Amino acid sequence: METLEVTTDVRVPPEEAYAFLENFPGYARYSKYLESVRQHGDGGASTEYDLTFSWWKLSHTIRSRVTETDEPNRIDWEVLGALDAHGQWLVEETEDGAEVALVVNYDSGSARGVLDLPIFASFDWVAQRVVEKVTEEGERVVERVVADLEGQRRPVDLHVETR
Repeated sequence: METLEVTTDVRVPPEEAYAFLENFPGYARYSKYLESVRQHGDGGASTEYDLTFSWWKLSHTIRSRVTETDEPNRIDWEVLGALDAHGQWLVEETEDGAEVALVVNYDSGSARGVLDLPIFASFDWVAQRVVEKVTEEGERVVERVVADLEGQRRPVDLHVETR
């Protein structure tokens, strides 16, 4: 299992950061590769989302579910089906507002057989590129979330950790 964690500080109270993150269908406007989000439920625990991603010559829809919430501190989620991925948004109070972290745990090998790859494209080559894109996308999403939360763009200090 591989992990990506992207953390930054935002200058809003934890409750405001949490409410913003809970609006999952809005994430499509932050992502370069997330084309659409369809929500099934009220946004709380057990809500499911159909997420359609496109990159290179690939397009795939996955379903995720909010597994647990602890307002205003945590939103846990998992991907349903053959792809093995889960994670959480974490929100912690700081002196100037809140620290927000996106944590994604995934097994890149679980995509083998799920993706319909073009002829001559090796799974290992695609998996390597997807890992790079997941990291870039995590950074991009957090930067855009901060800009919307605070009402303006600013240099954002991101701490990115992969393991």
